[in-house]
Amino acid sequence: MNFDHAPIICIWEVTRACDLVCQHCRAEAQAAPAAGELSGDEGRALLDHVRAEFGPILFVITGGDPLKRADVYDLAAYGDRLGLRMAITPSATPLLTPAAITRLRDAGVRRMAVSLDGADKPTHDRFRGVEGTWERTLAALDTARSLGVESQVNTSIGRHNRDQLELIADLCAWYGVSQWSVFLLVPTGRADQGQIITPEEHEDIYRRLAAIQGRPDCPFAVKTTAGQPYYRVRAQMGIKPPRPPVVPVAGEPAGRRPVGMGGINDGNGFVFVSHTGEICPSGFLPVVAGNVRQERLADVYRSHPLFVRLRQPASYDGKCGVCEFNRVCGGSRSRTWAITGDPFASDPTCIYEPRSLQRNAP
Repeated sequence: MNFDHAPIICIWEVTRACDLVCQHCRAEAQAAPAAGELSGDEGRALLDHVRAEFGPILFVITGGDPLKRADVYDLAAYGDRLGLRMAITPSATPLLTPAAITRLRDAGVRRMAVSLDGADKPTHDRFRGVEGTWERTLAALDTARSLGVESQVNTSIGRHNRDQLELIADLCAWYGVSQWSVFLLVPTGRADQGQIITPEEHEDIYRRLAAIQGRPDCPFAVKTTAGQPYYRVRAQMGIKPPRPPVVPVAGEPAGRRPVGMGGINDGNGFVFVSHTGEICPSGFLPVVAGNVRQERLADVYRSHPLFVRLRQPASYDGKCGVCEFNRVCGGSRSRTWAITGDPFASDPTCIYEPRSLQRNAP
């Protein structure tokens, strides 16, 4: 797919307020809302712009904890009326009640994503920093299933849970999630490089994820964030994910790539808007290319040099630029930036040697 004209996913960080104190929090969330958050009117203008310029793409409301924002239900309903595919990533706090999930469903939220970072309570709660989040997460998944809300599990993989991958996958199957989105830790925000697993461990994670996806009875799609080499491994192993049904939208072209397919990367099919309107390639690559208060999001996505080059993996430096898998993979641009300071360098956590370099080796 060519994502030069439009992304397939837009994420808006509606607030940085959150009652959890997660060890890896990209947003370094705080208890109270930060000054300068986009207003409700500015948020609706953003939704209008995204729908008009990019079409009926996936629009994710995130945070912080989006439920800390009083108008989140109205914003979700507004986006749904426009024809955007609305999703939300609430935190597992006492705010995430069955009544709240019901309101989200009634507002038109099509998918709710919750974080599950351990196969057991101690692992998850220690990572999230608040006792009881594991039970609240499982209860939310149960509620979503009973209400007919499509659910997704987000899992951040690091030293704390790298041995629990298969057990977490079993929980995803048990709760009937549509997608398991696995985040390979990026040392930004509260996360540091000491939490990152080794390149060899990254490769092992990718192979185990591909094996899980390749099970004949795997009922969900496995997607990675900041783990693009997973798509290279999946291609090497000949494993294809389940294809979700395509829901046609009147007046819109068909054939957009389903979420979960390879090729989506920071700034390439993906754009992030912060709580104050800053435009970045992703939340994990917080290099600011503009602000929706001064620039048009579509213009920044299509024309800013940072975004343009991120969509040209053959221009990357080192082995990522010559890798035969750089269109389906491209390496994690966010973790590369966090480790090296250069978003176009080779991914230092990928052990694969491209064929062209193998042929030229002594």
